[in-house]
Amino acid sequence: MATSWVNSAERIGADLHLELTGPGGRRAALTRALREAVRSGRLAPGTRLPPYRSLAADLGVARNTVADAYAELVAEGWLTARQGSGTRVAERAEPLRPAARVPRKAPPRARGPRHDLTQGTPDASSFPRTGWLASYRRALQQAPNEVFGPGDPAGRIELREALTEYLARARGVRTEPGRIVICSGFAHALRLLFGGGVLRGPLAVEAYGLGFHREVLAAAGVRTVPLPLDEHGARVDRLGRERAVLLTPAHQFPTGGPLHAARRAAVIDWARTRGGLVLEDDYDGEFRYDRKPVGAVQGLDPEHVVHIGSVSKSLSPAVRLGWMVLPERYVDAVLAAKGDREAWASVLDQLSLADFVVSGAYDRHVRRMRQRYRGRRDRLVAALAENAPHVEATGVAAGLHAVLRLPPGSEASAVKAAAWQGIALDGLAAFRHPDTEMEAADGLVVGYATPSEHAYGPALEALCRALPPP
Repeated sequence: MATSWVNSAERIGADLHLELTGPGGRRAALTRALREAVRSGRLAPGTRLPPYRSLAADLGVARNTVADAYAELVAEGWLTARQGSGTRVAERAEPLRPAARVPRKAPPRARGPRHDLTQGTPDASSFPRTGWLASYRRALQQAPNEVFGPGDPAGRIELREALTEYLARARGVRTEPGRIVICSGFAHALRLLFGGGVLRGPLAVEAYGLGFHREVLAAAGVRTVPLPLDEHGARVDRLGRERAVLLTPAHQFPTGGPLHAARRAAVIDWARTRGGLVLEDDYDGEFRYDRKPVGAVQGLDPEHVVHIGSVSKSLSPAVRLGWMVLPERYVDAVLAAKGDREAWASVLDQLSLADFVVSGAYDRHVRRMRQRYRGRRDRLVAALAENAPHVEATGVAAGLHAVLRLPPGSEASAVKAAAWQGIALDGLAAFRHPDTEMEAADGLVVGYATPSEHAYGPALEALCRALPPP
């Protein structure tokens, strides 16, 4: 719409033709027109603008439209507004002119790796879209009205009941819905337990593990004490005066292998004797290939173990859902740390996951992915046997990654060679606790779940080219 100030122009001594066109509606168009009039000098500094009621009448727009435009330009410094003085063009030495544009080259786009063999993420292309959508629709259709209000910090009862049955059947966890608290993942669980003041350090941890988890603990003021590892898992006989220990007993991360049965019993005895607590990170507990299922340590003593799991490996890290199975004495403290309402985990996603589990779709997805990842593991082992028989792959009976053992002193050069081949992966040293006294071992941590099916073969070829010679 094109219009001219008529009566208003007489009041300010200017005849301004305003083009009220363009995106954003009339208010945005008026704001642009006034800004341009000031910038070009057609509205001189100190010029008093007409009252917004008069201008609104002249332009045929709502009063609020003009008032909002004036307010925006005052906030930006183009206009000034004082009681009794009206709205005026701000005093400036000279009209604002657009700065000369200097052509800038677009920054070069960072090239990502051609082959992603980092650990810890599943194949994104395998997310069960159809099944998840069906569960989401059913959950949405059946959801009571209360679902759309503030969420229960404990989590939806539908999901806690589904997890009670599933974890008992699949992982040997002994619990009830009232002892499960839903969270957004393992790191969130650590923040609630330690950042929320439920537990205090020092905390014993395995000598190799995720540095990110150590950072979360350090941010909460928790000192971590490393436990040595051997072929049977963490040396729990080295536990000292700590009151809690964090373990990955189903599949030690990243070196691989379950915690030996004798050591499972030993750490439970330690917890009972000292009044201590075992934090069980059920990492990769569902993906096993060449061994019988290893049950959760929590099943040995539910009152001395916090069992923590999530769907970040089995489904996707984009589904921000995890759970804590707590001893009864910690439930109220964890809920107090979480707050009065759910602020992290989407309630609709909770209901969708509950349906996904109860309908059997989750079990079917895990079985399908177990077969797929086993095939990926077998292809990795076969490629090494053919192209690099001197390199041993360990920790391959379960999980989503393998550790390739390298000759001493060759890890850094192998990581660099992998980068030259366009491969993203980690060296074993990246997961080593800085205070551990264990002898350092050289190796590459190779995730075989992340690439899509069509990209996996070229990734293996590039990996073999990057490995050091015998």
